[in-house]
Amino acid sequence: MSGILENIRVFMRAVESGSFSEAARVLRMSSAVASYRIRMLEEHLGCRLLTRTTRRMSLTEAGRIFYEKCVDVIEALERAEASVADRGGSPRGALKLTAPLNLGRRVIAPVVQTYRTKYPETELRLRLSDHLLDLVQEAVDVALRMAKLEDSTFTQRKIADVRRVIVAAPAYLDARGTPEVPDDLLQHDCLLLRFPGSRQFRWTLGSGAEAVTIPVSGPVDADDGDVLTDWCLAGMGLALKPLYEVARPIAEGRLMPVLARYAPESVPLSVLYPSRRMISRRVRDLVDDLYETCRKHVAGELALLG
Repeated sequence: MSGILENIRVFMRAVESGSFSEAARVLRMSSAVASYRIRMLEEHLGCRLLTRTTRRMSLTEAGRIFYEKCVDVIEALERAEASVADRGGSPRGALKLTAPLNLGRRVIAPVVQTYRTKYPETELRLRLSDHLLDLVQEAVDVALRMAKLEDSTFTQRKIADVRRVIVAAPAYLDARGTPEVPDDLLQHDCLLLRFPGSRQFRWTLGSGAEAVTIPVSGPVDADDGDVLTDWCLAGMGLALKPLYEVARPIAEGRLMPVLARYAPESVPLSVLYPSRRMISRRVRDLVDDLYETCRKHVAGELALLG
């Protein structure tokens, strides 16, 4: 039975990630082993679950029905686990969570420390990145995300609508001038958050019918938002940042907001977790801790601006 359950696990991960190679990577096995396990599952069931070509993979009708039933089974197991865990005792088990670098370093890492002190039988795997990781492929249990929710397989609990601002150091503005309208950005050094798939090389200012998108550029870029802030403080250019991240240097006069009339649209900061009818106590408690701590952190930083 354990072999069949493992085969099912590989099959479900392949469906959710869209490829054998991604499933194998997440499950830490070779693509050949993942393919073999799915083939064994098909032989056990006596039908083909997946149609495979050199470029793509798709579910057969039998595969679609089987996957949906597997999801029902997993949800039933999670409800059973949650109902037992909630009868008392300390939460246990492994959790994988991800967060943006700035928030992760300053807020989430201490939450993990406190959570582990409260629940020593848990294991937490924290992955910090300013990239928008694929939450399904990475098998994430809880995520902090500063973006609009697109993946409907996750439940979103919004912490705050995060205002964003373009900032520069006074020394940079003295040397290069202060942009007055969005098109002025074309003549300035813009510090960009750059990684594969990033859209940060185009800044959309304003919102709704008043929105305008400017193709910005600059001599340096990075995949770490904190690096951009440090460069901005050093007078290397303009940066588009969440307001709460730069509230302190703004309050201290080390950074100056520009183009305030064309403020970029706010984005939601949310804690995400898989959409299940019941979540385990260890997930629920971690979500609650992250929500409260992040809400207080954002509010506290913004209070510096008066």
